[in-house]
Amino acid sequence: MATTTDVLAEITGMLVEILGDEFLLAEEVTMSTSFNEDLALESIEFVALAELLHERYGSGADLMGFLAEKDMDAILAMSVGELVAHISLITHASLARTSPTAKATPTAETTAAATASAPTAG
Repeated sequence: MATTTDVLAEITGMLVEILGDEFLLAEEVTMSTSFNEDLALESIEFVALAELLHERYGSGADLMGFLAEKDMDAILAMSVGELVAHISLITHASLARTSPTAKATPTAETTAAATASAPTAG
């Protein structure tokens, strides 16, 4: 499973791809880096980031849908950390749905039901 540090590194790499090495060499990308204030990301660059996120993480990483849930002030104040948290949540949820161990692991409810229906010796 990807850690927060892994997701931050991947998003930083995407930003380097979009904005260029020269721009980001002067600015370290951290969880508190803002897209508007620190990176001055333009709308076309958000679109490029959305495409890269979709390619890397699949349809669940819908940046435009994520932004649509926010008002303009929240979008302007959004940090890289907010996006990292969103992507981490999506990848964690995706792994939980597709993991064979998640499906095979008995819950207390299924264990109790199986125990109750098992034949007893006697």
